[in-house]
Amino acid sequence: MKNDNPLSPHIQIYNWHISSLVSISHRITGIINIIIITLICVWVSLLVLGNSNYDLIQKFFETYFGKFFIVGTIWSFSFQALCEIRHIFWDLGYGFEIKTSNITGLLVIFGSFILTILIFGRNIIL
Repeated sequence: MKNDNPLSPHIQIYNWHISSLVSISHRITGIINIIIITLICVWVSLLVLGNSNYDLIQKFFETYFGKFFIVGTIWSFSFQALCEIRHIFWDLGYGFEIKTSNITGLLVIFGSFILTILIFGRNIIL
């Protein structure tokens, strides 16, 4: 007998919600941040070996890919920080209503981009 009714939703019929998007992105940025922190530790370790390694890394950050890496790092950390603030309020018992959850999800998404522009833009101006 063929079962035409699946037990779990398929991608074709599943409706994405802001909370699920923020939750999945929060997990992904957590993994990315661990990798970035590891790279920063390797970078600091290379500084112990001499100035030539520092000059090589500095040249990398002057390229377009290096600047993209910096912007991505700033966005990832700001997104993670705003998600953690959202989770603190959830731990205190606030913000579980659907409307409030959607609003805070949008605040996390747009706030992370605004923080990235403010932090990276400030470094460009100075």
